[in-house]
Amino acid sequence: MRAIAIDEFGGPDKLRARELPEPHAGPGEILIRIVAAGVNPVDWKIREGWLKTRLPHAFPLVPGWDVAGTVEDLGDGVARLKKGDRVFAYARKPVVQWGAYAELIALPESSAAKMPSKLLFEEAAAVPLAALTAHQTLLREPSLGPGKTVLVLAAAGGVGHFAVQLARIAGARVLAVAGTANQEFVLGLGAESPIDYTREDWSDAVDRICPDGVDFVLDALGGEEQKKAFDVLKPGGRLVGIVSPPDQALAKKREVSADYVFVEPSAEQLGQLAQWVDAGNLRPHVSKVFPLAEAAHAQQLSQAGHVRGKLVLAL
Repeated sequence: MRAIAIDEFGGPDKLRARELPEPHAGPGEILIRIVAAGVNPVDWKIREGWLKTRLPHAFPLVPGWDVAGTVEDLGDGVARLKKGDRVFAYARKPVVQWGAYAELIALPESSAAKMPSKLLFEEAAAVPLAALTAHQTLLREPSLGPGKTVLVLAAAGGVGHFAVQLARIAGARVLAVAGTANQEFVLGLGAESPIDYTREDWSDAVDRICPDGVDFVLDALGGEEQKKAFDVLKPGGRLVGIVSPPDQALAKKREVSADYVFVEPSAEQLGQLAQWVDAGNLRPHVSKVFPLAEAAHAQQLSQAGHVRGKLVLAL
């Protein structure tokens, strides 16, 4: 099968077009013929070797954890999906090797769901990793709802633009931090108060808008920005980081809770996301679609940052 793979860690030039053996659906697995694959920051972080001590891996390594396509074959024990179903999936596996930058992928049925009927494959491929991250970060909070205020950092990005929408679905008030060019974009997603970090320190803006603090912060930045986020939380509030684990000593000092989320596959949650998409309450934003052969360029754009929504590869 046609694929993009690396044989060693390094820069974008390590991504090469390859012909690799076709996978087969094992017990409990489905074989998906991929039509589109999402591009995420984790893809280039894996390529660079940043996660090599954290995630088991093997070469040749095909990147990519976002999939949209059709079910080509079924392994023994598959009961929910059938051949020909249009599906999307978060394609993370225990060993990082056979990813989504390829024509075919074998995945556990529990990682895939029928894709939203209103989306193109290129749009559906933009959903799984980022929207599941936002879902598992926000909607596991039973108290998140009307009367609560959520602050989303990097609100125009892949996870951020879903987080704004999901917080609004929950009925919360949303403050969204984004650059000048993305103010109207995050407002259109449902943010009540878009904050332009290029014009003022975003923490000062949050203090002005919510002098008593916010209830929840989704941090997609890490580092010093994460430390600043503790200062805008009200006592008893919660911060969840998706880039780096929060400082627990600082959380205790501020009398708040803090956690780190590394998204897990969930067909059930993908099904819920699909329902919201088809109901018109949730929408992925795809900035650009690249042919598979231009995967290196797509990863370079992702690595440079400031992508609105998602980048996608079309096969």
